[in-house]
Amino acid sequence: MADAKPQLTWDHVHIRTPDQEATARWFAEMLGAEIVRTPVRIEMRLGGARVFLAPVSAGDGVNPPAVTPYQGLDHFGLAVQGLDALVASLKAKGVVFTEEVREIRAGVRICFIRGPQGISIELIERT
Repeated sequence: MADAKPQLTWDHVHIRTPDQEATARWFAEMLGAEIVRTPVRIEMRLGGARVFLAPVSAGDGVNPPAVTPYQGLDHFGLAVQGLDALVASLKAKGVVFTEEVREIRAGVRICFIRGPQGISIELIERT
């Protein structure tokens, strides 16, 4: 008898940041994240996922942000409808685009933005 496959679902994404408030504000203002404050940390609800923001201070032994692309976790992707309108809004707010909108195959368009601490975020629209 074969082993049963584990039943997995996403629980959270964890971001380390020297400024939890500024990072949370960026995600709320740019991508509509809901900010949730707990006794332990600031959390966000973004696209159906929980995102934990953990504080980082000088001397914590945490490495500086990586420069993309790099090995390991490269980016996270957010599905969006109305990509052109969102792109225009983000550009008006000064968001840095590391890759402009392009069609990667019929009916699928993507672009990449830089979030706080150099986080690479893909915006993807499937029509």
